[in-house]
Amino acid sequence: MNISYESVAVSSRIRLARNFQDCPFPDRLLLSPHGRERASEIVRTINAELNALEEFDLYDVGTLTEERAAYLVERNLISRDLVRHSDISAALITPDESISVMINEEDHIREQYFTRGYDLKKAYERITGIDDVISESIPFAFDREFGYLTACPTNLGTGLRASVMMFLPAISRRGLMKRVVPELNRLGLTVRGASGEGSGAEGDLFQISNEVTLGFSETEILSAVEKAVKLIVQFELRERENMKTEGGLSLRDRVLRAYGVLSNCCLLGIKEFMELTADFKLGILFGYLGTDRTEEEILGELDDHIVAMRPANIDHLNGHVLTETERSVYRAEQSNKVMRRMEIVV
Repeated sequence: MNISYESVAVSSRIRLARNFQDCPFPDRLLLSPHGRERASEIVRTINAELNALEEFDLYDVGTLTEERAAYLVERNLISRDLVRHSDISAALITPDESISVMINEEDHIREQYFTRGYDLKKAYERITGIDDVISESIPFAFDREFGYLTACPTNLGTGLRASVMMFLPAISRRGLMKRVVPELNRLGLTVRGASGEGSGAEGDLFQISNEVTLGFSETEILSAVEKAVKLIVQFELRERENMKTEGGLSLRDRVLRAYGVLSNCCLLGIKEFMELTADFKLGILFGYLGTDRTEEEILGELDDHIVAMRPANIDHLNGHVLTETERSVYRAEQSNKVMRRMEIVV
């Protein structure tokens, strides 16, 4: 069975946490004299610097509708903490959504770069360039012993989080995460669901990242995450072979049923949608479902479809807030269209 690394690593992200020297952290900023004015000045300065570098769209979180904020949260472009600080927070996002700079969240700045597939090196190089530009205009809070100073102690040091979103159906369904998680924890890494801290593993998607940044260089953090991801990819690929061999007709039947439902259903809730889409992915990877399109094209379209079919994203596509039933109808209709577009041969 020919399965590429891209069939496991869905996306990569590098995030940097930074605060400005001689300025209270966002949680205490409004308690300080002229705190609101200082918060606004931070936003104006970063906006000017980054838009001189390339095009960024500025989002004043305080003026966002609840629906628009939820849409950006679902796309991981802003966080719930940023929304919580809506009276002073903002976000700068590139039109292609590859870069998101959150301002006055838990820290003054959270810089993120996203890339499809497995490419932490590209993500790191891109976001550190943004970081250098910002640091030229406002000095960062830095201590010789503790490194970059942050609101949460787990971000002290480099302030760098490297994460990879991974599709792990074999490891997950075969009950092997209980072996993977403790080993990652031992290495200073952590496993979260697709939506980050506190979220469950929807659609067999897991986020692997470093847990601590203090005491390690950026190179050491990247190396540790890259090594762990490669080992998990190899483990997942081996277990997929076992899964296919042991699954037999039962697994093939499950995949074909998933394709049948996605192609013909009238109502589709988000939980069922995630489960069926994961099964459909397996059908493509195991060769149960044929198509003239490349595996990379199919998986890329499915990953984009997964994001687009989340509740707030559906509301955004429709231009207004839908009921749960209306979303289920829309999700089913769009999934039908995606299946037809792929021209699957069983």
